[in-house]
Amino acid sequence: MSAAKIKLHAPVLLTRDLPKSIKYWNDQVGFESRNVVGDPPHFAILGRNDSFLMLKQAPEGHTIVPHWKVSEGIWNVYFWVDDARAMFDELKGRGATIDYELCEQPYHVLEFGIQDLDGHDIGFGQELEPTLARERAH
Repeated sequence: MSAAKIKLHAPVLLTRDLPKSIKYWNDQVGFESRNVVGDPPHFAILGRNDSFLMLKQAPEGHTIVPHWKVSEGIWNVYFWVDDARAMFDELKGRGATIDYELCEQPYHVLEFGIQDLDGHDIGFGQELEPTLARERAH
């Protein structure tokens, strides 16, 4: 019997203002609204290419704590991309909040980060060497 395959994934982020967050992800990050639930909305599925993100309205008064506030330098979401430089230029041009500029990391990834309206760090990276493919083969 073969193991079931994971086809796609969708990280979930809590947000203080779902309509504003949807607009940010649509306009500044280039994700499309795939499914928005409720009036007013309380949940949304957004997508770009074959990557998805879910947003959930946090309860009123809830304190959202981005991962970097718990452990310095860690993201809430990380997207692997085929051209980090082009993605950086696009998102910067769209007015996304740049958390850190395009840089080569010691783990052989060209990456940059943005922040969403709730302070979540979102990383975008491109492998400079096919280390993940080599590791998967072993």
